[in-house]
Amino acid sequence: MHLLTETWLSHAVLPAILVIVFIETGLLFPILPGDSLLFTGGLLAAQAHPPAGMNIWWLVPATAFVAWLGDQSGYWIGRTIGPALFKKEDTRFFKQRYITETHAFFEKHGPKTIVLARFVPIVRTFMPVLAGVSKMDYRKFATVDIIGAVLWGGGVTVLGYFLGNVEFIRKNVEAIFLLIVFVSILPGIITVAKNLLHRGQAPQQVEYATSTNEPTH
Repeated sequence: MHLLTETWLSHAVLPAILVIVFIETGLLFPILPGDSLLFTGGLLAAQAHPPAGMNIWWLVPATAFVAWLGDQSGYWIGRTIGPALFKKEDTRFFKQRYITETHAFFEKHGPKTIVLARFVPIVRTFMPVLAGVSKMDYRKFATVDIIGAVLWGGGVTVLGYFLGNVEFIRKNVEAIFLLIVFVSILPGIITVAKNLLHRGQAPQQVEYATSTNEPTH
């Protein structure tokens, strides 16, 4: 908290939040901690000495606007190169199942997906892309997306702000901040652990298969 509020890092908090929100929603990078980041932003804004520029009256409209802007970027990516994404091979940060799952979500909930997807990690990254691929009317998309951006970008931030004013949270803000960070990276930790576990099991399976196929004398 001292580093984020009393050192030069305080000037980087607001730009970092806005950049990460835009990247997650607008540049097809689905593993960033958008929800917890917004909540933490509100929590920091509620402190007696918040980081530079972290006034709640500026933070809320800024995050909502950047969240909306990110979706506009995703929409036009979908309109321009969307079909190529369905042929793209899996990478560390992009999986074909992300597109498939988002498409199923889109089909199930229809136009209201534009609002609902904001609160679903990964889906919120690829929803605007699918809207662009399907050539959804841009005026309709942009208008409805304002609602989603305000509810998510502004709403989660405001939630963090008011909870930050709760006495228990205010007195334990450092521990809660660390907990938020841990929760944010927990999915990554689980993924790495599963990969390491599978790597350990694979040699054992090969060894077992080899031993069972040894010729008998």
